[in-house]
Amino acid sequence: MGESRPGGEALLFLTDEQLRKGIEAMFFAYRGFTADPDRILSEYGYGRAHHRAVHFINRSPGTTVNNLLSILGVTKQSLNRVLRTLIQDGLVQSTVGTRDKRERHLHLTDTGKALEKALSEAQRRRMRAAYRTVGPDAVAGFRQVLEAMMDPDQRHHYAKRTRGKA
Repeated sequence: MGESRPGGEALLFLTDEQLRKGIEAMFFAYRGFTADPDRILSEYGYGRAHHRAVHFINRSPGTTVNNLLSILGVTKQSLNRVLRTLIQDGLVQSTVGTRDKRERHLHLTDTGKALEKALSEAQRRRMRAAYRTVGPDAVAGFRQVLEAMMDPDQRHHYAKRTRGKA
């Protein structure tokens, strides 16, 4: 236990039971985190894949389908099914690229922006309440744990999106 990491902190050794409790906490927290958006999505007949697409299109208006594929890590067929529904329902607009006619650029319509706002507000309320309960040190630690759990390619996407943001 006397080994240390670059930050000078002693390595943390956890029992399997402690890890199981952490895993279960993640399952239940995720269930709570998605509950409010799931209720909103069900009114539209949408699922979590629609939510993720709307979220990332909102975060990067004009993003390409290929970029969205890379971020979401889903198959082209799966994403196309989701996008087709969102476009048909008037939440997403797809335009042909000006430089490369094979590219499709995605933007949320006003209706799409309203849905995204309702979904993100529900999640921000829950996170804000949790963060206020545990305090700033726990918030910073939680974010570090989440970042450490990300696969390297996803960490890269995340870092690119959050660089310079608190």
